[in-house]
Amino acid sequence: MRMSAALSKEEKRRVLKALEEDEEFRYAVAGLIGVSETLKRLDRLEANQEKLWIELRELMVGVERLTLSVEEEARDVVRHRLRAELNVDVPLDRMWVDGREFDIYGATSDLCIIGEATVRLGVKLLQELEEKVNHMRERRPDLLRPKVIKVIYTDNAIPSALEEAKAKGVWVLKWSGDLTPRTIHILQP
Repeated sequence: MRMSAALSKEEKRRVLKALEEDEEFRYAVAGLIGVSETLKRLDRLEANQEKLWIELRELMVGVERLTLSVEEEARDVVRHRLRAELNVDVPLDRMWVDGREFDIYGATSDLCIIGEATVRLGVKLLQELEEKVNHMRERRPDLLRPKVIKVIYTDNAIPSALEEAKAKGVWVLKWSGDLTPRTIHILQP
């Protein structure tokens, strides 16, 4: 008498259900076919990946808080300096023009302050500020005034960025003082 090695439909259904629901059975079968170590490594990778996502989410909350606090500090310091040194009290806030964010913006009847806040200033941010000011000039000239102060508030600035800022007349400062002189630009109509 010959025995059949084929499983009945019911046996196949039970084996598949056991593979789905019973982790120990699944690993035993995987071991028999040589993939148990790979599956264990994949499980560890999945667990580590989940931990990394949690850490990344926590880190992003911290970075967002740090960025917002630098922007708030920048607006406060710049406003204080303008009030103390130029006797001009300009409320400063964030501003968006066509989706482009300005960290520092404020205007009086004839003076406009436009700028950015950053932990570390490089040349690229100076170029971005110039592009944003030009964009504002083209798209929203009503936000500009005859006099403009371009400003960047930073904790650290690389020397080439400070040279570029001086050349472009961008006032770079930090809480402890000026890194470049303040310039008031007169816009031509």
